[in-house]
Amino acid sequence: MKSATFRGLRALLWPRNTTATTGSDGGPKQLRPTAYLDGLRGFAAFLVYIHHHELWAHQRLHVYENAWGYGGEYHLVTFPFLRTLFTGGNMAVAVFYVISGYVLSVKPLSLIHAGEHLKLFDNLASAFFRRWFRLYAPLVVTTLAFVLSWHIFGVWSAICDPKTTVAEEVWNWYIEFKNFSFIYSEGWMFLSYNKHLWSIPLEMRGSLVTYMACMALARATPKARLLCLAALAYYFLYVVDGYYCALFMIGMLLCDLDLLARREGAYFPRWLRRLEPYKTPIFYALLAIGVYLGGVPSETQEMDKLRANPGWYWLSFLKPQAVFDFKWFFLTLSGALVVPSVARIAWLKRFFEGRFCQFLGRISFALYLVHGPILNIVGDRVYYAVGWVRNKGDHDAAVAAWADVFKLPRVGPLGLEVSFLLPNLLLLPLTLWAADFVTRTVDEPSVRFAQWLYKMVQGGGGQAAEAKPLELVPLSRVE
Repeated sequence: MKSATFRGLRALLWPRNTTATTGSDGGPKQLRPTAYLDGLRGFAAFLVYIHHHELWAHQRLHVYENAWGYGGEYHLVTFPFLRTLFTGGNMAVAVFYVISGYVLSVKPLSLIHAGEHLKLFDNLASAFFRRWFRLYAPLVVTTLAFVLSWHIFGVWSAICDPKTTVAEEVWNWYIEFKNFSFIYSEGWMFLSYNKHLWSIPLEMRGSLVTYMACMALARATPKARLLCLAALAYYFLYVVDGYYCALFMIGMLLCDLDLLARREGAYFPRWLRRLEPYKTPIFYALLAIGVYLGGVPSETQEMDKLRANPGWYWLSFLKPQAVFDFKWFFLTLSGALVVPSVARIAWLKRFFEGRFCQFLGRISFALYLVHGPILNIVGDRVYYAVGWVRNKGDHDAAVAAWADVFKLPRVGPLGLEVSFLLPNLLLLPLTLWAADFVTRTVDEPSVRFAQWLYKMVQGGGGQAAEAKPLELVPLSRVE
């Protein structure tokens, strides 16, 4: 029995045949070359889920988002490297942006390498057009459904300030969303209905920067393009406070290097070729450094607080003057090191190509969208019921009645208490199911809708209208 259970778990997390996975029809489905990035993105989304749930229960504990030994306290969840599993949500966002920069530039860079500049224009035009719908359409549906659920089912969330009528609620949602959707808004952008979505406008900005870089560098030589991408990453990180654009540029740079490495006779930096015999220990070292930096203390933005954390005093002096929040400087370095390391450490790449990580990758965007609302609607009540009270004496009346209904002992290491783990036997499957449902009913249809709409605006109901040759007008006739 134990052997069968172990084999089943291993098949889920780490299938023996990692070159293929199961398709929707039950047959083998060949993995894409970048499938490991899908799995990495999915696992990163899972870390965001863990991080937000851990913070819900432990937000009053200052040690939770500080380093091992801070204030003379030592906890398993703050141990270097291991802490990533508990507070890796911040690092996950950096990984998201690097992966986005990589995957958004794969096709354009492939066309650039092939010299297909006309096809490059078509590709970028399509990508530009569809990107907003890809990011914001699922956000519209999920947040609006969350808002309407309060009035339809009468299940109020502790984060909401309910309006008198549905119409008033929808109008308030519209006001927030229209401001949120304008990516050039000044200051902090968030939706009060789901504050976890603050990264979406930055994702959109980074996407536009990536597309513009592809267009601007389309006719550059490989060496010049690599230098320009490195310069852009430096500019966004060290000169201006645009860490998210730096992460996209790093992703694009990594993609260009990978494509060049696959082309026989293509330009590839000679100094990188010389490191080929030592690549395995080098990437293990880079991965270790990246994961360590990904655990940067993030309780506050105070530099003195960072320097008070063991192991971070000397690192704190690396922060550039341009960066306001030191956390994102170290997370940018982390994402830049972790993503390429995963691709070059065989067993780790196989793990992210496994079925579980591929499933997480498929639902990753929806998981990011729904985990917050489920935490606010169901999680609040479940955690209150087992004995967790987030705001002592000041918690919202919507969930106060659930306090200590089925209180469980708060025993076990910090972050792994029995009363914290048991509720997740309900909350985690519920969240994964909801993410899968939203992927199938909202996310994937949104992709198809954007594709259909782009074909429609081209004319001919999906067929591009035949272009007529332009008639050149003599300058003498121009008034």
